Amino acid sequence: MSATLTSLHNAIAEHVHDGMTVALEGFTHLIPFAAGHEIIRQRRRDLTLVRMTPDLIYDQMIGMGCAKGLTFSWGGNPGVGSLHRVRDAIENAWPHALAIDEHSHAGMAVRYSAGASGLPFGVLRGYTETDLPAANPAHISQVTCPFTGEVLTALPALTPDVTLLHAQAADREGNVLLRGIVGASREAAMAADTLVITVERVVDSLDAPMNAFVIPGWQVAAIAEVPGGAYPSYALGHYARDNAFYLAWDDIARSRDSFLAWMEHHVLGTADHAGFLRSVGAAE
Repeated sequence: MSATLTSLHNAIAEHVHDGMTVALEGFTHLIPFAAGHEIIRQRRRDLTLVRMTPDLIYDQMIGMGCAKGLTFSWGGNPGVGSLHRVRDAIENAWPHALAIDEHSHAGMAVRYSAGASGLPFGVLRGYTETDLPAANPAHISQVTCPFTGEVLTALPALTPDVTLLHAQAADREGNVLLRGIVGASREAAMAADTLVITVERVVDSLDAPMNAFVIPGWQVAAIAEVPGGAYPSYALGHYARDNAFYLAWDDIARSRDSFLAWMEHHVLGTADHAGFLRSVGAAE
């Protein structure tokens, strides 16, 4: 069964619902900002958000009240500082309380891999002599290897209800090409019950270069063609990262009032991602 080519609005309306566990992956680039903004526009609530490196899109989604929980490793505004809306949610329960499930990058990769493999948990040599097991006892345990007797860290599998990715291209059969830094995108795709992908363009055929992988169409529920869908992060071969946006976000997000005003104007006040790009002056 091939993926459905549809609008981003329809893809989110059909596949993302209140109370779900939702992963938006993409490591330094191909971050699915357009999909995150559409979730905000459709006012989804009580989501458990999953991401190896939560950055601006999760700051925005959490600040707009979409999330009840966050499963993550490193979190921040890359090269700038804190995520002020995430901090406000954790420290002051604004706009409401946020439960956190914290891990390392390696731990998140192990959890996705376990989910993708259909296993109940994954193991790694790590977390020893750190504060993570004491800080997160519900999701970090130990297991003894039956062959060597070695004590290893055990982490429950991650199986998102929906994973959302952004990629460079899809063909008309629904196969998706993602190239560049892939991070945990492949594992997050395979671990999910449902996979929704935005792409820069739909093409007649795919040409997979080095450092790339193709997700087969039978694995994808829906594809939406959304040029610029990773902005302000970058999409290798299409556009560069807007570093000025990340710097400006630090001031925008510090205040609840300035944050809400910005989101009302540029996200809730626009009909789609093309409108958002025009609103922030990035349409070119």
